[in-house]
Amino acid sequence: MKIDFLLKSCLALALTNIVLVGAEFPESTKPAMGSVNTNDLLRHIQVLSSDQFEGRAPGTPGEERTIDYLVREFQKLGLQPGNPDGTYIQKVPLMGFRAQPAISFATSGEKLDLAFPGEAVIWSRHFVPEVKIDSSDVVFVGYGVVAPEYGWDDYKDVDVRGKTIVMLINDPAIRDPNDASKLDDKMFKGRAMTYYGRWTYKYEIATAKGAAAAIIVHETEPAAYPWAVVEGSNSRENFDLLAPDRNRGRVPIEGWITLEKAQKLCAMGGQKFESLKEAALHRDFRPVPLGSKGTFTVKNTLREISSRNVIARVDGTDPKLKNEYLIYTAHWDHLGRDPQLDGDQIYNGAADNASGIAVLFELAEAFAQARPKRTVLFLAVTAEEKGLLGAKYYASNPLYPLDRTLANINMDNMNTWGRTRDIGIVGVGQSTLEDTLHSVAAIQGRTVVPEPEPEKGYYFRSDHFEFAKQGVPALYTDDGTDFIGQSKDFGLRKRQEYVARDYHKVSDEIKPGWDLSGLVEDTQLLFQVGYAITESARWPEWKPASEFKSRRDEMLRKTAAP
Repeated sequence: MKIDFLLKSCLALALTNIVLVGAEFPESTKPAMGSVNTNDLLRHIQVLSSDQFEGRAPGTPGEERTIDYLVREFQKLGLQPGNPDGTYIQKVPLMGFRAQPAISFATSGEKLDLAFPGEAVIWSRHFVPEVKIDSSDVVFVGYGVVAPEYGWDDYKDVDVRGKTIVMLINDPAIRDPNDASKLDDKMFKGRAMTYYGRWTYKYEIATAKGAAAAIIVHETEPAAYPWAVVEGSNSRENFDLLAPDRNRGRVPIEGWITLEKAQKLCAMGGQKFESLKEAALHRDFRPVPLGSKGTFTVKNTLREISSRNVIARVDGTDPKLKNEYLIYTAHWDHLGRDPQLDGDQIYNGAADNASGIAVLFELAEAFAQARPKRTVLFLAVTAEEKGLLGAKYYASNPLYPLDRTLANINMDNMNTWGRTRDIGIVGVGQSTLEDTLHSVAAIQGRTVVPEPEPEKGYYFRSDHFEFAKQGVPALYTDDGTDFIGQSKDFGLRKRQEYVARDYHKVSDEIKPGWDLSGLVEDTQLLFQVGYAITESARWPEWKPASEFKSRRDEMLRKTAAP
């Protein structure tokens, strides 16, 4: 890739590396702040997103090169091995599976065969060579949500065991009874997606209900990405953690269907998709049989993979506090190489997430100089693109007790377009980490703003979520949108361009016009937030309305029990 122009521009921005060191930050942190620079950030992104790393897919030569690079760089920075066994490695057992599916629906007089992957994608996470569902009754279950706190149950008393359920993506979009132009904040958080809207929840509830197959209808706006992302992510080898039951406890068939084919499926049974979707917005909705049978065959190409998380640490200096932990995370993986593509076949993943790993290294270097009171862990996780699997494995098999882990700060797909007057926060209102973020941003002369697209559910789409589910307060920032020296619409426009053109595509590479001065500032911000946590007398806490507070409270009660 041509990056000479970037190297020159980064040198021209050298002063940006230190101008953000404000007098109000602790004097002892100034050298650490000054160590964050554009040249190192660019160097890491350049290496990790190079064709030599082949898109950094787990279980490929790209993983081997990536792991070697991560360990070597942590060693250069002088960090201690993060695994108590004396290594930088946590092994993560994965199963790899590539589906060869056949998909069809039939009524008494009509048959609908769907092409994979252009019209539907299905797979099975059962670690067996073949899974087949024959002539399963097809039922539309609205959004497929059971949410007692909202008085919502899409299933009612209908038994869907052994059936194929068809679901809408996202939360029910309930209009405000006093203002039809907006959504009701009291129902599923209004515009902000809850976990009920996430596709992972849809498959989890299908498993709990005993369904034979769970099919989600894709619509670009509520899904927050086009069909090309669904197709690209699910038509190649995928991964899961290898469970003792070889994943037979999950719903046998999972998948997506295009909107056009969902409309056709409904019409075959004498139903209108739009009418069903409207009915699903009401609390009294009941599942609707679609009058057809679903038949699915998935032939799996299987392999077991020992993938790896990489972890390093900076030991705390306070004898009483060094056994308490702050953990930074970023995922090292991307989508690898697709030999079926013409031309460029490598998903380089420069923004997603070589940028986050670059920040992880800069934070590690800064903390090595700052000598915090508490221990700081730097965790580069595998298989985020396959379902947050590396983070899920660590959170389920922690190397350091989660009840002594004060917080997780996660970096994913970082700002590469310059300095901003603001910094976004994903999942606003969750924890007191946000209060710390506000204080640090104010010293930088910046404001903290909610994420601009809460309906897209980004809080559930990166590695911090696995820590949150276990009760660990988690912070995930978003790019600012008010870019210095740019038009007001620049930030949102760049975000939309990335999703449309580069997200999970081979075009996610270093771009002409990248300006990493904003990434320096954001890295310094995350450093100061973390440093404040390591020095504070108070632990971060979930806010009262957070759905994760009860898990943390339960965890700490058990720890305190005699």
